[in-house]
Amino acid sequence: MALASVHSRAQTGLAAPEVAVEVDLAGGLPALAIVGLPETEVKESKDRVRAAITNSGYEFPMRRITVNLAPADLPKEGGRFDLAIALGILAASGQIPAEALAEREFLGELSLSGALRGIRGALPASLAAAEAGRCLILPEANAVEAGLAGDDITRLAGHLADVAQSLAAPGTAVWQQPPAPPAPDIDAAMPDMADVRGQPQARRALEIAAAGGHSLLMIGPPGAGKTMLAQRLPGLLPVMSRAHALDVAAIASISGTAFDAQAFGRRPFRSPHHTASGVALVGGGSTPKPGEITLAHRGVLFLDELPEFDRKVLEVLREPLESGHIVISRAARQAEFPAAFQFVAAMNPCPCGYQGDVSGRCHCTPDRITRYRAKISGPLLDRIDMHLSVAPISRQVLMDTDHAAESTKEVRARVTCARARAEARSGGANAALSAAEVDTHCRPAARAATLLERAIDQLGLSARAYHRILRVARTIADLDAAPEIGPSHVAEAISFRQLDRPG
Repeated sequence: MALASVHSRAQTGLAAPEVAVEVDLAGGLPALAIVGLPETEVKESKDRVRAAITNSGYEFPMRRITVNLAPADLPKEGGRFDLAIALGILAASGQIPAEALAEREFLGELSLSGALRGIRGALPASLAAAEAGRCLILPEANAVEAGLAGDDITRLAGHLADVAQSLAAPGTAVWQQPPAPPAPDIDAAMPDMADVRGQPQARRALEIAAAGGHSLLMIGPPGAGKTMLAQRLPGLLPVMSRAHALDVAAIASISGTAFDAQAFGRRPFRSPHHTASGVALVGGGSTPKPGEITLAHRGVLFLDELPEFDRKVLEVLREPLESGHIVISRAARQAEFPAAFQFVAAMNPCPCGYQGDVSGRCHCTPDRITRYRAKISGPLLDRIDMHLSVAPISRQVLMDTDHAAESTKEVRARVTCARARAEARSGGANAALSAAEVDTHCRPAARAATLLERAIDQLGLSARAYHRILRVARTIADLDAAPEIGPSHVAEAISFRQLDRPG
C-alpha cells in the first residue's frame, strides 16, 4: 500500500481540532515533504522521524514521500505529529497494517532513538478523542493527564517500536493503561482561615465575596494582612465539579508548565508581579498562549499593590471581568480562552501606606495621594463589587496565642449553601447576574429600596454600582437564607461601596 492516513490532533487555544496525517509514497528521487501549513518545528520533524524509524529497527522507504496535514488552513506547530507521521510512513510502506490505525489517534514527539517525549495539551486532546469515539495513544510522560481523562480513553507507550509492534500484532500489545488519578484533597495545601487573627470585617467580606463570586478590593497599610486574606479565598469557594476541575486541568495542560496531579480539583490562585505586561495578564504571542487571567479560571486572580501596575495593563482587565473570556486575535489565527476568574486586589491608602495611622508617620500630601490613587481608572474601580478597608491588627490580638477562629471548612460550608441557593434560583453565582436578571432576582423590600435610593443620591453611584450593590445584597440575603433582600442586607452591601474613589 502506498497511501495511509493517521488520526492526530492540533492545539488551538483550549480546542484540539482533529488533524488527518496523510502519507503518500511515490516513485522518484528519495525525499520527504510535509505540507498543510506546518510551522518550523513540524518541518523539522522529517529528520527526527527518519532517524527514529531507522533506530527502531524498521526500514525508512527510499521513495518520494509526501505528508499532508489536513485541514490545510489550520496552523500546525510543535513536535506532536512526529508519532503519527512515522506510523503513516510505516503503514504506507506495508511494515504495519493500515487498518489498525482507523480506531486510534496518535500524539507524541520522537527522539532520534525512537523514544517518545511528552507534549503540551495532552488532556484537551484526550477529551476530544473520547468525543470522537477513538482511543488516543500518548507518551508515558503524559501519564498523569491521560489518567485524568480516563483509562478507557487513552493508552501509553514509551517507544515507537512498542507502538508499531502493538499495531502489527494486537495480541501482544505492550502499551500501558494510564494510572488512576489521585483523590482530590483540596485542603491539603490550602491556607486556613483559622490562622487569621482578628479582622472580623475582612473575614465577613471574604465570606460574602466567596458566596457570590464577587470581586474585592482591599485597602490598608502594609502588614494589615491583605495578602494573607486573599490567599485564603480559594479555599472558601465551593468544591469544583469534575467538569470544572477538568477545565482547570486542561488550561494547565496547555500552559507549558509542569502538570501537578496533586493540584487536581483545587481552585487556582494566581498572583502576578506588578511588572507584568498586558500580554502576561491576558495572554498573547504570535502563537496565542493563555495569560494569568486564564490560568486563574475558576479560581482567584490577586493583584497586590494595584496602583503599581501600569494603568494600560489594568485597563485590559475590564472586558474579561465582564465577559468571563478573552479572544486573542493575530494576523494568522485567533484563539479564545476562558477567564471566569474572581478578581481580588490590594493597595495602600497612600504612597507610603500609613495614611490615618495613629503614629502620624504619614507625610504624604493630598496631591501625592490623589496622584497615587488616580493610577486606577474610575471605570475599572466601578467594576469591582466590594471595597474593603483593612485596619492594622492590634498588639493584643496579634500576641493572643489562645485565639479561636473559624476554619476554612466551616466558612466554606456556609458559602456552599449560599451558592447553591443562587444557582437554584438563577443558574449561577450572583456576581454573574445580568441587568435583567438583577431586576428579576434582586428586588429589595420596600424599606430596603428606600435606603438604596438615598444611597444613590448621597454617594452619586453609577448604574453599574447600583446593580453591583443589589448583587452583593442578594448574596448577603442568601447567606442568611432570606428569600427577600431586607434593609440590613442593603446597608451592609452599601458599606462596601463607601471608600473614597481615585480621581
